[in-house]
Amino acid sequence: MGEEMIKVSMPDGAVIEAPVGTTPVEIMKMAGEKVPKVACIAELDGESGELNRPLASDGKLAFLGFDEPRGAEAFRHTTAHVMAQAVKRLYPQAKLAIGPAIEDGYYYDFALPDAFTPDDLPAIEEEMGRIIKQNLLIARREVSKAEALALFKDRDEPYKVELIEDIADEVITLYEQGEFVDFCRGPHLTSTGKIKSFKLLSIAGAYWRGDETREMLQRIYGTSFDSKAALEEYLKMREEAEKRDHRRLGPELELFSIREEIGPGLVIYHPNGAILRTTIEDYLKVEHARRGYQLVISPHIMRREVWKTSGHLDMEYPMYLFEVDGAPYGIKPMNCPAHIYVYKSRTRGHHELPIRYFELGTVYRHERTGVLHGLLRVRGFTQDDAHIFCTPEQVEREINDALKFAFEAQRTFGFTTFKIALSTRPDHFVGDDEGWDMATDALRNALEEQGLDYFVDEGEGVFYGPKIDVKLQDAIGRLWQGPTIQVDLNLPRRFDMTYAGADNREHVPVMIHRTVLGSMERYIGILIEHYAGAFPTWLAPVQVEILPIADRHVDYAREVQDRMASRGVRAKVNEERETTGNKIRKAWRMKVPYMVIVGDNEIEAGNISVRSLAGRDDRGVDVERFTDELVREIVSRMSMEA
Repeated sequence: MGEEMIKVSMPDGAVIEAPVGTTPVEIMKMAGEKVPKVACIAELDGESGELNRPLASDGKLAFLGFDEPRGAEAFRHTTAHVMAQAVKRLYPQAKLAIGPAIEDGYYYDFALPDAFTPDDLPAIEEEMGRIIKQNLLIARREVSKAEALALFKDRDEPYKVELIEDIADEVITLYEQGEFVDFCRGPHLTSTGKIKSFKLLSIAGAYWRGDETREMLQRIYGTSFDSKAALEEYLKMREEAEKRDHRRLGPELELFSIREEIGPGLVIYHPNGAILRTTIEDYLKVEHARRGYQLVISPHIMRREVWKTSGHLDMEYPMYLFEVDGAPYGIKPMNCPAHIYVYKSRTRGHHELPIRYFELGTVYRHERTGVLHGLLRVRGFTQDDAHIFCTPEQVEREINDALKFAFEAQRTFGFTTFKIALSTRPDHFVGDDEGWDMATDALRNALEEQGLDYFVDEGEGVFYGPKIDVKLQDAIGRLWQGPTIQVDLNLPRRFDMTYAGADNREHVPVMIHRTVLGSMERYIGILIEHYAGAFPTWLAPVQVEILPIADRHVDYAREVQDRMASRGVRAKVNEERETTGNKIRKAWRMKVPYMVIVGDNEIEAGNISVRSLAGRDDRGVDVERFTDELVREIVSRMSMEA
């Protein structure tokens, strides 16, 4: 019997016939070509593998470099293994936990008697450099679950043993490099020498398996790139990001605080933060009303039966559950059911649709303490939540309008570059193919009608429908989750929603979930970091700080404040007995856009001196003219300095 053969389509379209078990590297040799130098891994019909992993079936061959997400993931996952190997060499008593690649880097968790300190990182980096220089071959092999358990028990790696015991598969994939062995699905680079540039970044604590009742492990974060220049650029960006960190700037600018006495993940807005948030909310209310949305308000708690109907209880959603007078209740994790019950409060006819409800609804989710992160991941947050109920024929137009609204809002707040994903049907879904195709086509058509660049994220839709996700690029190039538009094929049926059609028969409406900003907390955190706390004037909590040079100038400063306040300008007089220089420095630290200085000369001439964060320094400025300029800037939401 002849050898079993496979047919592999090359990147250039040629087809190579080769024996089963031939590797991508060997396929390229057979074609008289070389593997691209930048290649990290290979893919056969979308299934990733090492460059030297044997191929078992026909398919189209592709090579992924660091510039592809899966290529970068393999590169960084390999670096995580190198870091773990270095730690085991330097600290043989350390026990291995997990070490995945993450966005922009990787981490590995260890258990050891004494905690790591930042002073330990240089030695670990040095050992990593030696491992990379050794250019150790990374070998992949498959073993039985029993063999893997025996191996890691013999190596005294209890965390690895626990992970393997919880795996249902009877075949475990091991990766070995020199004396080091780990298990994971891969893929990886073919040798340690292929890692170009790396850096260890920080140390943190992490509960084993994210469970606060389990032991605390030591986590080392790092990053790696395919060139020294790319690493240096990233480290500069990271340094800038640290300066912009909203967790530091928020309290410094007296915007918000999160107090342990009150509880983790629960935000207190200080006066400055409340002004910022209210300004954003006022904008949203006006813009929603202008587009035909009706404002609704729903309670924070609802009977548990509501969440059973919605499916949240079946999904073990992270809710806060409790009893009132013996009846089961839950604090709402989202606003959807309340909006559905507003719709269901009376019979609806097709002539009423579309119906658009909007709420600044506060919700609560029982997030684990270990994943909380400033304003970006909290337990209580307010969404600019809207739900549109419409006929199938109206879906595309409503998505189109929602998209236009979302991008107009983002540009108003200073974001101009976006990354857009169309997420399609996952493996497990509700509804039928026809409904999914209709919803997906409507989303795609809206994106294309507006000429928006997007990529298709296959299988990443939610179980109840496809969606559009928009990521915002900030001032230093980072991407943040922003608006989302989801077409729901599930809740209208679960809640028995209907409308009377033109044929006088009952039909099920389509439900569109839509946010323009997302959660207020997260969006404010993003704005703080995007602007480094120096908000445009229309958003600034204090727009003008008036600085009298001496006590005798305070009355005139108050008069200027009153004149500005009467025009809607947020002006504040600093009456502290300090030097003018100190007052200016404090205003700069608080990122106040404009400073007005008044002294003897200004009082005599009946004018003001103006300084700004952007570098303006003018004397003899007419109060009314300056106030007119300010009002125009605030109303237009543009900067006079632009």
